[in-house]
Amino acid sequence: MSSRSTVAALVCTASLIVSSAESSAVSAAAAAKSVGTPGQIAWVRSAATRFVTAELAGDGASACDVLNAPLRATEHGRTCAQRWDARLTRLLRESGTRTRLRAQERAIASAAVVVRGGDATISLPTPLTGSENRFVWSENCWMLAG
Repeated sequence: MSSRSTVAALVCTASLIVSSAESSAVSAAAAAKSVGTPGQIAWVRSAATRFVTAELAGDGASACDVLNAPLRATEHGRTCAQRWDARLTRLLRESGTRTRLRAQERAIASAAVVVRGGDATISLPTPLTGSENRFVWSENCWMLAG
């Protein structure tokens, strides 16, 4: 291996180590300000990520999969998926929506999660729906309640 190749390999290895350390530091900081078991915290973050990913994809059915049962109810003859498909079509046409959703998606990994019994919140710069980022333990998983 040439000296140039060796230096390049060392630089790549060092950058991976630094990146890994930074990622661990972010995870540790998020864990320090979160309340609940590691499993509960991870599950709330997973549910929030699934919801935002569904929004970015314009997939109302997948967004509904994360919503608590009262929010999934049929209203005025329209299913949850139909309502969310229409809502997401409108939202994704608005300027800045995708940028906001991507920022929200990135923020989830380091956001503080507080679990108290059957309720949990995740602190994000903007709400997932409504005015708060509240999840409830329902159907053996964390479901977005509002």
